[in-house]
Parts: sequence; C-alpha cells; structure tokens
Amino acid sequence: MKILLFANTDWYLYNFRRDLALALRARGDEVVLVSPAGEYALRLEQMGFHWLEFPLARRGMNPLTELGSIARLVRLYRRERPDLVHHFTVKCVLYGTLAAHLAGIPAAVNSITGLGYLFLPGGALRNLLRAFVRIWYRSVLRGSQVIFENAEDRQAFLDYGLIRPADGHLIPGVGIDLERFRPTPLPTGVPVVLLAARLLWDKGVGEFVEAARRLHEQGVRARFALAGRTDPGNPASIPQTQIEAWCREGTLEWWGWIEEMAEALGRASLVCLPSYREGLPTVLMEAAACARPVVASNVPGCREALQDGVSGLLVEARDAAGLAGVLQRLIDDPALSRKMGLAGRSLAEKKFSSVRIQSRILEVYRIAFTKGRRDGFNE
Repeated sequence: MKILLFANTDWYLYNFRRDLALALRARGDEVVLVSPAGEYALRLEQMGFHWLEFPLARRGMNPLTELGSIARLVRLYRRERPDLVHHFTVKCVLYGTLAAHLAGIPAAVNSITGLGYLFLPGGALRNLLRAFVRIWYRSVLRGSQVIFENAEDRQAFLDYGLIRPADGHLIPGVGIDLERFRPTPLPTGVPVVLLAARLLWDKGVGEFVEAARRLHEQGVRARFALAGRTDPGNPASIPQTQIEAWCREGTLEWWGWIEEMAEALGRASLVCLPSYREGLPTVLMEAAACARPVVASNVPGCREALQDGVSGLLVEARDAAGLAGVLQRLIDDPALSRKMGLAGRSLAEKKFSSVRIQSRILEVYRIAFTKGRRDGFNE
C-alpha cells in the first residue's frame, strides 16, 4: 500500500512521525513524506524516504494564495496516487482532506494533535476564524477517520458536530521509544527544573518565569531552564529578545534548541509544562520514560500525560503562585521526586510505548482503507 504523510514542517515529520514511517516501511508499505522544505528534509531522504517539498504558509490569509495551495495539493495527490493519506496539524488536515476528496484518494486519516491557537480564548478576529474553521472541519472531515490524542478534544469535535462518533479514535500521542528514553538517576547538585517546548506564551512560559522569580526571592536553591526555540510562524511566539532579557536578569537559563532530548532530560531533576492546552505533549511522555517527575497544568492533554500525585503533580493553568508552590514541593523532596519518576516510567511502559501506538494507528489505517474502498471516500 502507498501511504502519504503530510505535515506543516519537515521538523514535525522527523521528530514526531519518523517511527510511524519506519513501521510502515518495515511492513512493506511505500511511504511518501510531504512538507515544506527545512533542515530535516535531507535527514529524511538520507534515511531512504521519498520526501516531497510542498510550500505552505502557516499564517497565510490571502484567499487566492490559499486556494492555489489547495489546487497544487490536488495535483500532487493525483500525481502520486496514494492509497491512503494521513494529515497532521490544522492546515494540513483542512487542505489535505479537501484535496483528497477532489483527487479521489481512497482513504484519509487526520490527526488532531491539539485544538491549537484558534481554540484558545481570544479576541474578535480569533473568534471569527474559529467559527470559520469549525465550518470547514465539518464539511471536510466527513468520510475520514480522525485520531485524537485526548478524550476532551474528541468530545469537543463531537459536541460541535464535526465528526461522527464511529470515526473518532483516541490514541495517546505519537509513541515513545522506550529504549532511547530510559531511566537514569536524578542528577546531583542544585536541582534543575526544565521546560522544553516551542517558546510560546501558550506553553505557560510566562508563568514559569514568574514562578522561578518567586522561588529565587524565597531563597529556594534551584536552576530553571528553557529548552527550545522561538516559532515566528505562530502568533503566540515569544520574542528572542524577551528570553535573552530573562537570562540577563538571572531568572533562568536558555539551553536553546536540543537535538537529543534524552540527554537534556538526563540533566533535569524534574520537567515542567504549564501549558494552556495540549493534544498530548510528547515531552511529558519522554520525561516519564526517563523516570523524571513532571509538573503540568490541569488542562486537556497535560493531565492525560501523568497520574496526579503518583507520577507528577497538576496545577491550575495561568497560576504562577500555584506553580511555584508545586515546584518547591518536588525541589525540597528528592525522595518524592524519585518515587514519582519511577511511577512515570511504569506509566510510559503501559501506555506510551511506540510499538503500542504505531499498532493502534495501523488499525485506524485498516478501518479507513476498508471503509474508503467500500463506501468511496469521494462520496
């Protein structure tokens, strides 16, 4: 079977869907990867994958340009003739599913990896765009199989009438390689609290910085580190100048972009993600696999990545004071941190292993292909 995977960055395909592509190739499928060009495309090609460049403006709003993108995607699908397409991220889901309909592709699978920026509270423009996106989702998702990373996102799509219950599948995340992300002893010395993510306000970075300030003022001995880079394509991106200013004032360290997350997690005493909403954050699953306790917001996506009070602790979103208190509890109690870290590893083995996740995705492919061949995806 020929399967095409389409995402809005080659970085996403390499970091989050590489294991899926390898699993497909191992079972004999022909795999085509499609994304805008970037530094990871060459790596995908060096791994032997057929990668195709597809320019896509993540924040594009010009109707003529966007219609042109859809038309180009239809031509690409007609030329490649995949048996099944799998789309990731909002624009790829919306444009790719419409293009699959128009190109007569037998089956489509869509991954909703979080509701994203548009579904967070905002002003009039964001509300208008959200209403438009809902209408588009409702019109294009019919006939496709849709994968959600947490139950609340799936329920939201059901409540909005965007999908039929039988077409929505719950699969927790992208899967973690439990051999690559292995337990290591907690580091000695001053505890290190790590927030690893795209540097967006929506990730709770501002609250993390304020919590670090509070704890420093209280005399708590700890280092606070950010790992990641800014994302100018996202409206919530934090300017690099702001991050550098935080570093100058001594509030935190900025480790920049980390290629090998297992190594970075090995340097951390605990991992924090005070995000406003997620699909299912990979970094929390990776931290659990490395036996690191986690602190996260009590919001959809984050709360599914841990067992509150067992493998980590939850705190209300946008609450810097509450976050500081929860972080201090783990900083002051290394024995509790070790206990929660081991519980996190057990959770990762039971729920988040790459082998388990890829098997469940392949079952959705079977459903999509069987249903598409029977009913005709174009109908």
